[in-house]
Amino acid sequence: MSLLAAIAFLTRIPIRRAFSTEETARAAAWFPLIGGLLGAFYGATWFGATRVAPPYVAAVLVLIAEALLTGALHFDGLADTADGFGGGSTRDDVLRIMRDHAIGTYGATALALMLLLTAACLVALKTPLLVSCWLMAGGALGRWAIVLISRALPYARPSDAVSSHIGTRELILATVPIFALGFLLRWHALIAAALTLLAALALGWYFRRRIGGVTGDTLGATAQICETAVLLAGVVLTR
Repeated sequence: MSLLAAIAFLTRIPIRRAFSTEETARAAAWFPLIGGLLGAFYGATWFGATRVAPPYVAAVLVLIAEALLTGALHFDGLADTADGFGGGSTRDDVLRIMRDHAIGTYGATALALMLLLTAACLVALKTPLLVSCWLMAGGALGRWAIVLISRALPYARPSDAVSSHIGTRELILATVPIFALGFLLRWHALIAAALTLLAALALGWYFRRRIGGVTGDTLGATAQICETAVLLAGVVLTR
């Protein structure tokens, strides 16, 4: 049941059941696995697309697949976070701006640049095997980063949230699938995991300093930033 809750939370795959906040929090242990499976699907999309189209077209199709399958969940979080932290001078300003569904200049710029960087990384990785492995690694590590900073930081708004109920148990269980990356990337997996840890801690420190914790938007932004950072590491390490 926890697996279904994780699928319902992270994707737009229809699950005919509603889950409570506590049930979704317990499902956080599955987040990296879901991220890895999403990465595998995007890798399959890349493989199929490159059979009939140039790599840059395939890269765009992968991003479209991600937007459709996840409901652009983390894209939205990145854009809202960029708008809030870019346009807000105080904690209340940042939180208020992030609640506004309209996208601003900061959000549009951050989202466009992140999508361009992701697409460029996919093209640079070239081979379907490399693309698939690094997409799986990025998907898993990006979702693991959500669990990490949810456990480490309080929720910034005065309301109940999934992240408030994610505990040490969920973090430990979520870390287990990360070891499987060693079979995919060998020593490269250590660098990718270390980079994700550093990025998540840096972002978490910044969020804590500016707004006192995390929100759903900042968690989505963290996942997206870490996922793209892993892809960028893949490009550098496999040159």
